[in-house]
Amino acid sequence: MASGTQNAAPTATDGQVLEFSLGEETYCVSIDYVTEIVDAGEVTTVPNSPPHVRGVMDLRGRTTSIVDPKVVFGIDGDGAERRIIVFDPAIVDDQGAAGWLVDEVYQVVHVDGSEVDDSPSRDQDAIHGVVKRDDGFVIWVDPKAVHSG
Repeated sequence: MASGTQNAAPTATDGQVLEFSLGEETYCVSIDYVTEIVDAGEVTTVPNSPPHVRGVMDLRGRTTSIVDPKVVFGIDGDGAERRIIVFDPAIVDDQGAAGWLVDEVYQVVHVDGSEVDDSPSRDQDAIHGVVKRDDGFVIWVDPKAVHSG
């Protein structure tokens, strides 16, 4: 039974997610965290930054850290790196605005709790769960956990 009520905060097991690719796999994040999606542009490297920080970009007058989630999640392989998912600055606390460099952004879909299994990963905070699809799986990641660590 579907509910017409939408929660302001992401729920534990269902909601709308944005699907995207990193290498050969499909991932998703709660759409509640996303402020915009932009084309990847020129990134300025920042010396002595952590390995997962690719650099910074000026997005709408705000200096935005560009994170490589492939490094964060230990994903091998190159990809197109064509899009940047920009997250709500509230999720990165005092670190300022952040975006993830992803290969491609696919779609926003509704995920029902019955489609989500617990993550087999030991990193239970960053991996929200595994979404079952007819054609495989989608890894649901939590950017808030990634950026708070």
